[in-house]
Amino acid sequence: MKKHVIFLEVEGGNDKGTDGLRPDTMPIVNSLKAVGWTAEVIFYTEAKKKELIEHIAAEADAYISRINPGNLDDESSYFEMLRQLTNRGVVGLERPEVMMSYGAKDVLVKLRDTSLVPTDTFAYYNMTDFIENFPKHLAKGERVLKQNRGSTGEGIWRVELVNKEEVDINGALFTAQVKCTEAKDNQVYNFQLGEFMNFCEQYIEGENGMLVDMKFLPRIVEGEIRILMINDQPVNVVHKKPAEDADAFSATLFSGAKYRYDTPADWPVLIKLFKEKLPMIIGILGDYDLPLIWTADFILDTDEHGNDKYILGEMNCSCVGFTSHLELSDDVARAIVKLVTKNKSKELA
Repeated sequence: MKKHVIFLEVEGGNDKGTDGLRPDTMPIVNSLKAVGWTAEVIFYTEAKKKELIEHIAAEADAYISRINPGNLDDESSYFEMLRQLTNRGVVGLERPEVMMSYGAKDVLVKLRDTSLVPTDTFAYYNMTDFIENFPKHLAKGERVLKQNRGSTGEGIWRVELVNKEEVDINGALFTAQVKCTEAKDNQVYNFQLGEFMNFCEQYIEGENGMLVDMKFLPRIVEGEIRILMINDQPVNVVHKKPAEDADAFSATLFSGAKYRYDTPADWPVLIKLFKEKLPMIIGILGDYDLPLIWTADFILDTDEHGNDKYILGEMNCSCVGFTSHLELSDDVARAIVKLVTKNKSKELA
């Protein structure tokens, strides 16, 4: 093995430090060097794609993708480059199929037949399905719609019927008044249902377009619990409590949520549950190696016996940061060495 890793970044974006890099990239680079490996950071551009493929395939054992999908002009072209690299023997952290399995919102639909996700969770991949079925679900109670690839709460909507009587046998009326709150900033908007559904077409159109529809969990006001994972190990837990405004449900810092950083030992019941479910999750999501750095977000709910239960609200692995705990870079570096060595050993077997 070359023991050389290339980190892929892109210029620009609100996730960069003063040096133009993500704040958590160089700590990992330095931690790799401390264990005898080498690493470099390369900025991806579409114009240099062919040149990058040749350089990475010749020089590196692995690539580490540190690009937020929102900072790419053409995600599909970037993914196509990553697939070419893995086809040429470069270990991908992460491969596109892993990013889509663990990072797309419809992971919730794939897991809805498990105890982690309510069974009345749905995905809409076209407007016909959305128009036919969303009013039926809304008639039964508040819903949350989530666009596929949004970040910081953008395109995540809490939707509530203002008048519960504005329904018929097909569900909520298209003329019904709905109160819609976006998680980005807890801003409330009033629409007719038909208007709002037409507005949501932007989330369904285009490549990888899709909306997930799940019931609103009122105990979100108690906080969302994010488990930060380095491969198969929980290393940090963030308790994210929404602002105390009447309509607030967003757990993003931008929206005014308060964050508390805990250890996995502070959440023994949740950590035990999640670790027990990991083999099942891996199997359902394609039997891939777990991502290098990823998260799972949970919200408290109450079961039929009045006991607490944890509901999975989201998973992410496309470009998870750990800027609040840069000391984790040593753990990340060790995981990189382990994963690359394991995959390279498979090639030689």
